[in-house]
Amino acid sequence: VDGGLGAIEAIREAGGTHGAQIVVLCDVRTPWEQAAEVFGPQKGANPEQVRTLVARLDALAAELPRDPRGLPMTGAAGGFSGGMWAAFDAKLEPGGPFVLDAVDYDTRARAARAVIVGEGRLDETTLQGKAAGEAATRARQAGVPCHAIVGSNGMTDFQTRMLDLQHVLEATTIAELEAAGEELGRRIG
Repeated sequence: VDGGLGAIEAIREAGGTHGAQIVVLCDVRTPWEQAAEVFGPQKGANPEQVRTLVARLDALAAELPRDPRGLPMTGAAGGFSGGMWAAFDAKLEPGGPFVLDAVDYDTRARAARAVIVGEGRLDETTLQGKAAGEAATRARQAGVPCHAIVGSNGMTDFQTRMLDLQHVLEATTIAELEAAGEELGRRIG
């Protein structure tokens, strides 16, 4: 959670963008000022470390050419997206729709008997633009059942129903992944 500072410095040391437009694909809509609180604990930060990260991002925001606070998607990737926007006028794009459109997901989903999404952790951020949430939403719109295999599930039953996930299976080892695949194979038929 460094607000993209390393990338900003590297781009500046390389002489800038040379007129190129930077496009950052964002997997969440989280604003800059919430990045540390939302993603720090996911990455193992304790409450004291989160406070330090919040202060660091706040100080960096004040030093950047434009203030990224309060803008959707500027907190993605630990504030990387906001740093790129503030320092280089980067265009921020929702990554899930971009990637799914690039692979013609909607056509493929309509032709499928089921969709299986994977995610390290399902939680409230899954509903904020992550590819797994976008894929599940589009599967529902196509009338295709969607299932998930995840490292951990932090979603409430209501959130799971919002995505219309038929089954959510947790798997963190190869053996668990194989078992989850076999289980979904039986359920899907």
